[in-house]
Amino acid sequence: MRARLRTEWAWWLAALAGTAVMCWLTLQDFAWNDYDTEVSAAFRSLMGGDIHGFLAQAPVYGGSLVLRAPFASAAAALGGGELAVYRAVSIPCVLAVALLGLALVRRMGQQGRANGARALVLGLCVANPVTLSALEIGHPEELLCAALAIGAVLAAIDRRTVLAAVLLGLAIASKSWAVLAIGPVLLALPARRLFALTLAGAVSVAVVAPVFLAAGTPAGLAGSARITGPIFVPWQIFWFLGDAGHAVIGGNGLPKPAGYRAAPEWLSPLTHPLIAFLVVPLSLGWARVHRAAARAGNENVLLLLALLLLLRCVLDPWNIIYYELPFLLALLAWEGLCRPERLPVGALAASAVVWVTFKNAPGWLSPDMQATLFLAWALPLVAWMARTAFTTTAPRSERRPAPDRGPRAVAVAHQR
Repeated sequence: MRARLRTEWAWWLAALAGTAVMCWLTLQDFAWNDYDTEVSAAFRSLMGGDIHGFLAQAPVYGGSLVLRAPFASAAAALGGGELAVYRAVSIPCVLAVALLGLALVRRMGQQGRANGARALVLGLCVANPVTLSALEIGHPEELLCAALAIGAVLAAIDRRTVLAAVLLGLAIASKSWAVLAIGPVLLALPARRLFALTLAGAVSVAVVAPVFLAAGTPAGLAGSARITGPIFVPWQIFWFLGDAGHAVIGGNGLPKPAGYRAAPEWLSPLTHPLIAFLVVPLSLGWARVHRAAARAGNENVLLLLALLLLLRCVLDPWNIIYYELPFLLALLAWEGLCRPERLPVGALAASAVVWVTFKNAPGWLSPDMQATLFLAWALPLVAWMARTAFTTTAPRSERRPAPDRGPRAVAVAHQR
């Protein structure tokens, strides 16, 4: 570690500076955001020493609260109030994506990449504009889960089976969408895949079991989901199947602007199982196309992860801006490691388009036009990523220089 700090101190300093700026910009207060309505009550119970109350009041992503509980307890033990606890459980999530950026920068350095490309990757990891929205809305756990899921794939590529399984298990325990990383992790591992899957499952269960037990039933775990009510936003593929022409009440109990649609009754139980199921056919298809890659890990599997995470956004009627962050980080990791001849401009452009779509467009477009704008870039991006991921071109790590066909090589061949 000391040797790395001597050679990489500038990157560490930049990552810490970026983390400090992001925390300063977004962790001023948590009033009225999702942390306030979904999470703060659980951590208040923990501050008071009520462990059962903490677990029983955890939202559907309660596993991420369990992982961050030591930071909340430490802040409370030092005399901090609710704001200190909010910051204490959020800063580790920002640091997680900073560590992911540093890991990518190190790998890019080993490939001989230019410092400009490395700086862009680190900047988009640490100071992505979508990260600002995730923290402002009150979902720092999205950063943590994304870093864990991508880190699990990177560990699998390095053939570190136990580390990959543990990171995958922690990611799934943090938020359920991380099941989409199961396929990429198993594909990247060269062997011991059943062991890795079993260990990941055990780690995940160990984290979330206390939350389930405290909730009593899976329905009791719903917590905040019952409060927020049905959510149906324009930025998803099912928008135009919604019911139009009547007032729609949002999760905060206030009427939505004119033009909003109500979710069809048949849609709610369908979408999340469909999203989770996609990992099976897409992973099997990727393994069939990349037979050599399925036998030994390679970094191109990161594109499969990015594709799965983007499909999650497209197919989820609850799609909010911070849902896009894991896909953006996975795309950034793939571009940084697998396209050495180019800057990661795809992730940069996608981050900008996401920001415009979710933050600017609602002020000047109707809900139907917002849906059209989202689909106008999301569907072509899905198609391009799928086409790129499922081509048979040899991955960069598998390409080898052409054999020597000079006169000496020909003479040796004739002698044989």
